[in-house]
Amino acid sequence: MTLREKTAQLVGVWVGAGDEGGEVAPHQHEMEQPPDLDTLLPHGLGQLTRPFGTAPVDPALGALSLLRTQRRIAAANRFGIPALAHEECLAGFAAWGATAYPVPLSWGAAFNPGLVRRMAAAIGRDLRAVGVHQGLAPVLDVVRDARWGRVEETIGEDPYLVGTIATAYVQGLESAGIVATLKHFAGYSASRAGRNLAPVSMGPRERADVVLPPFEMAVREGRPRSVMPAYTDTDGLPSAADGDLLDGLLRETWGFAGTVVADYFGIAFLATLHGVAEDWSDAARLALASGVDVELPTVKTFGQPLLDAVEAGAAPEELIDRALRRVLVQKAQLGLLDPDWSPVPAALAGADLNEPDALRGLVDLDRPANRALAAELAEQAVVLLRNDGLLPLRAPARIALIGPNADEPTAVLGCYSFPVHVGTQHPETPVGIELPTLREALAAEFPESELCAVRGVTVDGEDTGGIAEAVRAARRADVVVLALGDRAGLFGRGTSGEGCDAPSLELPGRQRELLDALLDAGTPLVLTLLAGRPYALGRATTEAEGIVQCFFPGEEGTRALAGVLSGRVDPSGRLPVSVPAHPGVQPSTYLAARLAQAGDVSSTDPTPAFGFGHGLGYSAFGWSGLDVAVAETGTDGEFRLTFELHNTGARAGTEVVQLYLHDPVAAVVQPVQRLVGYRRIPLAAGAGCRVELRLPADLASFTGREGRRVVEPGALELRISASSTDARFTVPLRLTGPVRPLDHTRRLHPTLTVQEFPPTPTP
Repeated sequence: MTLREKTAQLVGVWVGAGDEGGEVAPHQHEMEQPPDLDTLLPHGLGQLTRPFGTAPVDPALGALSLLRTQRRIAAANRFGIPALAHEECLAGFAAWGATAYPVPLSWGAAFNPGLVRRMAAAIGRDLRAVGVHQGLAPVLDVVRDARWGRVEETIGEDPYLVGTIATAYVQGLESAGIVATLKHFAGYSASRAGRNLAPVSMGPRERADVVLPPFEMAVREGRPRSVMPAYTDTDGLPSAADGDLLDGLLRETWGFAGTVVADYFGIAFLATLHGVAEDWSDAARLALASGVDVELPTVKTFGQPLLDAVEAGAAPEELIDRALRRVLVQKAQLGLLDPDWSPVPAALAGADLNEPDALRGLVDLDRPANRALAAELAEQAVVLLRNDGLLPLRAPARIALIGPNADEPTAVLGCYSFPVHVGTQHPETPVGIELPTLREALAAEFPESELCAVRGVTVDGEDTGGIAEAVRAARRADVVVLALGDRAGLFGRGTSGEGCDAPSLELPGRQRELLDALLDAGTPLVLTLLAGRPYALGRATTEAEGIVQCFFPGEEGTRALAGVLSGRVDPSGRLPVSVPAHPGVQPSTYLAARLAQAGDVSSTDPTPAFGFGHGLGYSAFGWSGLDVAVAETGTDGEFRLTFELHNTGARAGTEVVQLYLHDPVAAVVQPVQRLVGYRRIPLAAGAGCRVELRLPADLASFTGREGRRVVEPGALELRISASSTDARFTVPLRLTGPVRPLDHTRRLHPTLTVQEFPPTPTP
């Protein structure tokens, strides 16, 4: 291959599929002029950027457009190599008409890796069926400051929860033949003051023990084939220019063998935002040398600027060969280099490709099976924060449904859902999927109730003129269902989403005033939240009769929420992020050292209103029979114990057993507690189970004084808990023997074995 043919495989072109089935067209983007395909394609092309996710297009005609373009690409270059097509799939395939699943923060709330794996496999099958090869997900950023706009895209504030759920997503996507892309590697979510793309100031231990473990787990157990560096710099070093991170840790230590793909315009940002490169050629040289293989979304630095760097002797051609080898190996794995490769995707197999109009409507990306999965995950992700006994509602005669999200179809969607991310730019195009509003869902759930819907205020507006009407409606009702929360958007066009960072965790706009006025009205009130981040809820935490938290639960979300309100669905979600008691105490997560807790030395109290892992249900569980078989073991051993769990309620329910380790004395400061394991356990009414736990000493490891991961001898405390604030058993443990160094091959999980007992017969 010529040098230009080599570099052509390292770049993408941002395109949009044709709605009439014609070839894709280069996308006109504000940060880039569209390239000339006739000039590029004779040399080949590495990637096609978001052919389905750029504009609304019928999926079948989009697939036809993509296959025709692939034929053109393969025919234009002398090796017949097609492009690799990638799409966003953060909460489902980001295409018109595709299922909008709950956002990742809801995946975390479900505490169910198996269900997330099934969802990801379904997303992967839809991507693959229309000719897509790579998905830009999952996000493995651990929440460090909930003011950050992209909290909705994360899985939570605990690295173990993030790691297990993200690994399951990777496994599901890869099982469908789609290249999963881990992002954002590493530290993006720890930006100062929760501002998007702000610098990251963290020490090596926080990075090693909080930020990196989810990526390490996903690389080791999920085997993804792509990683995306973060936009941010950590202590002055941008991720896309950090060879120790991309080549040293990721490849040499962890053994990652796939491609490193730049976040959109991330290589150019080395010059424009970070100032560590002089120009495009210098940025290309620096990124390539640091381990970046592919420039996305389009050609800017890895085109002529990289060729110029090679000709000037600044970038060795061997580095281009290294990246090219990785790209071609991946294309070979995908079958793109096979002699019998065909651009016709499975969804169009056997169809008459010469009759585009006949294809319209042929491909369904929102099938009943998809919706059933979306509903199952949405139901398991609903978190009941507070209930004084009012819930479930018992067919109230009059319901006042009040709030800005009461009758808004897109209130269940995150910023990377297609209707929000792209659809808002095409208001003339139908949304493409069914999005029942909460008003519609409640009307279906409570057909005998009189339902009055009043907005009161907008999500982020300043007008309070509607509050008086809302109060009048509340006083005429038997119960108030108040629907507050967020509006997803991009770069300030919403209250949650990329670039929609918050100055505090006060409810947006005048929603707090509406809440307080309705609490004063005296009618029993259930606060519901359709949001992308947690918010301080003020008086509601003690005065509302019920609080139900949903994190953008997707197209089936309002039905799931209505089902929880009626009791048709037993709430089993648990908080993946703490709900703050005060809006201004940030950054604050449960994963904090003693000095970060409340005390007499500071006038601010970071204690949450509802802690990580909290969630109620409509049943009750008894924990008993703790038996500790091994409470002392060597630094290379494991602890063993058993306990029993019983559903003492009158209906089936689910408990989420959570395991936290507390290390009272360590060589370096440790968080007061950290999650090391969990298990969802559904039980019928009256049923019970015995849980056997094996906890390897490896789980007590941390990064020591010398910067190496170690297990130290000494006392530990295992908290077997219903949440981070509700320990049911506190078990003293002890490690003996020498300090033991560990590496990335250490054990990452406890073993929990559940043996269920049948329900006790009723006399």
